[in-house]
Amino acid sequence: MNPLITTIAWVAAAINVVAALAGAWAYRRFEPSRLFWRLSRGGQAGMLLFAIVAIVLFVAGHRPDSDLFWIYVLVPLGVSFAAEQFRLLAARTILDGRELEDAQAMRRLPDDEQRWIVTLIQRREIGVMAVANIAIAFLLVRAATTAAGF
Repeated sequence: MNPLITTIAWVAAAINVVAALAGAWAYRRFEPSRLFWRLSRGGQAGMLLFAIVAIVLFVAGHRPDSDLFWIYVLVPLGVSFAAEQFRLLAARTILDGRELEDAQAMRRLPDDEQRWIVTLIQRREIGVMAVANIAIAFLLVRAATTAAGF
């Protein structure tokens, strides 16, 4: 079963690296990117598939040589969850920085300033998720390298 679990880990890691690169590109250019979001969600799906397969194999009686493997299975799930929480805070952080109470208060601003604030919020969300993608990719690579004996 080692080839199955390591292949899933490497593929999921690769998707997350590509997502992080697409996110870095969009972040640098201050542009929203549907490609980034698709890749990022694909990376999360790959990570989740990896965790599910690892758990199913464990229940079926397969064990890795090192229990360290399980850290690399579970920590990416926590990283992803935390990143989503930080992503949700992006709008609040930008609005607070401009001393705006909420999105409704932003509507009183000129259109070009509203667009700029939305761009900043999108940029921050992309930045948070791109960092999470690279962290998840690293953890999946470590999982693939500690999956011996699985």
